[in-house]
Amino acid sequence: MEEKTLSCVDCGTQNCKFKTRTYPEFCLTTNLSHEDSAWALARYDEDRNKEIMIASAEVEYEGYCKWTRVQEIMEFAKKIGARKIGIANCIGLINEARVFARILRANGFEPYAVICKVAGQAKSSMGIPPQCEEIGPAMCNPILQARLLNQAGTDLNVVIGLCVGHDSLFYRYSEAYVTTLVTKDRVTGNNPAAALYTAGSYYKQKFGV
Repeated sequence: MEEKTLSCVDCGTQNCKFKTRTYPEFCLTTNLSHEDSAWALARYDEDRNKEIMIASAEVEYEGYCKWTRVQEIMEFAKKIGARKIGIANCIGLINEARVFARILRANGFEPYAVICKVAGQAKSSMGIPPQCEEIGPAMCNPILQARLLNQAGTDLNVVIGLCVGHDSLFYRYSEAYVTTLVTKDRVTGNNPAAALYTAGSYYKQKFGV
């Protein structure tokens, strides 16, 4: 039987948040090399990473169990001096994007959105299997979304419901820092954590857990 590699999900203590506690033998914290630790810490001195970390921690503290994700994003944007907020949204969540843009404007921000179907490129032109066009002929274009937001000079980009994988490409090509407001899940009403909460009951057989 192949031996499985253990990681943080296999730990029953989560004691890494404390200074002195017991840890399992496979703990990534206690087995961490000085080189890896030093490498990560050095990255916080690059670009605006330390500023982003501090602002994130302050938002977590100040709004803990009080602020919605929408408000957290606005407070975070204020702390890092972001005024022009890019929105990369799925066409299926255009209404949510419009509401978010309205909220941003009401709070002194300048929203600029690029929808996923921008350019109207046919899926077949990219070698995507023709059956995929049964749910719509135009491909999602996350790389172009990122490029247009880059050209617009956005200070912070917000993802609203991009498909799995499309979001990965957007994150890769966005020049501004990115945060996510909505994660798409067509089955659970865009609440993907619901599948995790019911993995031991309703979704038990489907997930094979």
